Amino acid sequence: MKFTIKKKCHNARSGLLELQHGSVRTPVFMTIGTYGAVRGLCKNDLENCKTEMMLCNAYHLMNNVANICFDQSISLHEYISWDKPILTDSGGYQVFSLSSLTKISEEGVTFKSPQNGDTIFLSPEKAIDVQIKLGSDIMMIFDECAKYPLSWELTRTSMELSLHWARLSKNSNYSSNPLFGIVQGGMYDDLREISLNELLNLNFDGYALGGLSVGEPSELREDIVTNFAPKLPFDKPRYLMGVGKPQDIIRAVNSGIDMFDCVIPTRSGRTGQAITRMGEINIRNARHRADERPIDPLCHCYTCQNYSRAYLNHLEKSNEILASVLLSTHNVAYYQGLMLGIRMAIREKRLKNFVKQFNEGISAGDLELK
Repeated sequence: MKFTIKKKCHNARSGLLELQHGSVRTPVFMTIGTYGAVRGLCKNDLENCKTEMMLCNAYHLMNNVANICFDQSISLHEYISWDKPILTDSGGYQVFSLSSLTKISEEGVTFKSPQNGDTIFLSPEKAIDVQIKLGSDIMMIFDECAKYPLSWELTRTSMELSLHWARLSKNSNYSSNPLFGIVQGGMYDDLREISLNELLNLNFDGYALGGLSVGEPSELREDIVTNFAPKLPFDKPRYLMGVGKPQDIIRAVNSGIDMFDCVIPTRSGRTGQAITRMGEINIRNARHRADERPIDPLCHCYTCQNYSRAYLNHLEKSNEILASVLLSTHNVAYYQGLMLGIRMAIREKRLKNFVKQFNEGISAGDLELK
């Protein structure tokens, strides 16, 4: 892995991340393909949306796909026909999201599968082994994502366990695949300082801010990102995990973050929501029933170039699966376009004006009815 910062605009950085399966321009938004697929979209859809990198989940792939890849000596990229970079999450988030089905120890986590009830054990060592078998371009350490709210004492215990697992993850990496550390510590600055300093001693290839977007107030999340993003190593990629509202991305870029992921584009698409430069639009609303305009006349995505709001409204009301496909296509393209605009603004030293225009667009709201 090679990471080069090409341009700066105050704390914001525009760079190039060179990985085994290609180069990625940063800041980058990684589209979520948890099970090795972005819901409703195929490879051509993702490429037409200008997707540069995908995020897959080692926990969900470990019992079947990882073994197939290993036994057949193929990478996850070959298995899913995706030739661009993939970052794999280790399964640490599932310790949080499936907390009612887990038992945690120093050695790892025992899960009860939500699919079939089988018992699954995932340790830091196994999480790294699975990611190596998948051929990940970037691997993540195994960690515990503390819930919110949580007391300082319990958050400290969780943070210390994550540090223990970070050391085990680092020592278990028998490959040359890049491995990122994850700063934990909940909503407590002093605990995050400890986590960061210990992780810096382990010299990971990149660093992430984890444990956010777990129900905390947005002001608290913004404070943590503003305080800790500049403290991450300047010459290594900085990754903000799971934070993905457009306005949050722009704020984090201004703090020096390079990488993002979130389920918002496709999850919103499956619930009738279109994300635009004018804000979020509920295409199910009656106001769109006879509107022959596209979601956004300035958008170049396949959906906006071919279909009207009226047709999308009809598809939604008819419960047609095509509705979620077309809305997800638009949303994924919107996010990639947003990142392209951010990168250009950084390179041209006009990020402040870009943010002003973005905020004006959101404030103006959706198109007026004819």
